[in-house]
Formats: sequence, structure tokens, C-alpha cells
Amino acid sequence: MPELPEVETTRRGLAPHLEGRTVTGVVLRRPDLRWPIPSEVARDLPGRRITAVRRRAKYLLLDTEAGDSALLHLGMSGMLRVLPPDTPLGPHDHVDLALDSGRVLRFTDPRRFGCLLWQPAASEHPLLRGLGPEPLSDAFDGDWLFARSRGRSAPVKTFLMDQRIVVGVGNIYAAESLFRAGIHPLRAAGKVSHARYRLLATAARDILAHAIRRGGTTLRNFLAPDGAPGYFEQELSVYGRGGQPCPACATPLRQASIGQRTSVWCPRCQR
Repeated sequence: MPELPEVETTRRGLAPHLEGRTVTGVVLRRPDLRWPIPSEVARDLPGRRITAVRRRAKYLLLDTEAGDSALLHLGMSGMLRVLPPDTPLGPHDHVDLALDSGRVLRFTDPRRFGCLLWQPAASEHPLLRGLGPEPLSDAFDGDWLFARSRGRSAPVKTFLMDQRIVVGVGNIYAAESLFRAGIHPLRAAGKVSHARYRLLATAARDILAHAIRRGGTTLRNFLAPDGAPGYFEQELSVYGRGGQPCPACATPLRQASIGQRTSVWCPRCQR
């Protein structure tokens, strides 16, 4: 599933092609993706000028001059590309937004776990309510993690991936952040010290920022809007490397399921 760096890479790739452009038409080749596509998308979006392409957590918002927004999520396998309108259709090309530039924004989603929803003006979509701070914002730091971890017995990896605690830190980046901070993913969140949470917050921020600069991580099917893969995969320390030598001490990396997600860690470096 695309995580925060992949969604931010997508946002940055789309913004120059969408911001300031007017949507001239909407083609829905199916009535739903993960959820039904609201009627407002086809009824109200045509004629609207896109003023900004924003990201909140793993969601993309196409803000319009009227104050409303199209809300998109890439799901497990979704992709957004800006293409010439005569580009041949594939079997999973479900949505086209025609632009006054003469191009189209095409939403491709083979597994249909993504979504295209509508956020009216002066309101917040229910999917965005209750989300934690952005990990690259000033609102996120070790103090925040420490305060919200007190009394929690869940593994710290599960805690870090809770979108109510901090958004966008999925399985890949949680594993990498815990490795860099030297924290065992199964340690109870409430047992991690204040000092170590400061290390973890710094690690998460640095890793996410670097992954964005590298264009995200391509493990299965993520591509940026220009078709380029993400290159952070080449720099993964633990994720997907169970049984291989730790890059720091050469101890074989261990692998297990934590919260129904595959987790990898070094039994020597992470305590």
C-alpha cells in the first residue's frame, strides 16, 4: 500500500499539472471503488477550478475555488497519472477528470481499494476527523509520543502505526524508524522512555523526509505520476529483509507478525 512518502510524491507530481486548471468533465466508468462515488463528483466538479492539491495523511484533496474538494485515496494499488485524452484505456482505468489543458487525470485501481469521495465547503470529511498530527509537522515530536503512550500495553510498532497517534507511518517506515531508534517493535508502548521516544520521532521524521526525496518506495506497483519508481527501496535496512544480516551488526534479522503485519527487526540492535 502506498504510504505517506508515496502519496506525497504523487501530490508533488500532480500539483504542477492540476493547480490553476479547470475540470471540464468527469468520466466514471464504474459507480464505485471501495465506496460508491458520490453524485457531487460528476455533478459539481465540472467547471470548478482546482486551486490546490493537498495531502492529509494518505489522502489527496483537490481543492476547488468554490471551497469544496475531491478526496482521493490510492488504496492498495491505485495510481494517478496526467495523460493525453487519447491514451488507450486499460481494464482498471476507472475515472478520468478532463482538464482545460487538454489532458486528463486518470485514476487506475486494479484492486479497487482506493476511493474518490467529496468534501463539501467549510466541512471536514468523516475520514479525516480524529487523525493525529502530520509526522513532518511541528505538532509531532517525542513529547507527543511519550504523552500518548502512557499506560498502553500494545506493541510500540502498533502504536506508531495508529493513525490517531500520527498519520502516514505505515509498516515500511515504522519498521525502519524503530530500527534506527534501536527500539524493539514488540516492546510495550507504555514502557518506552521519554528519551527513546525523542529518538523515535526524530528517526521517523528523517526517514520519511528522505524517502520523499527518493520518490518513495516501490515494492509492488507504486509509480510516481511520471511513471518513475521510488528509489528508497534500495536503502531499506530491515523491511523485507527477514533472515538477512543486520546492516549494523550482521546478526540475522528476525521476522514475525505484529498486528497482522510482517515485522522485521534486529534482536541485538533493537531492545
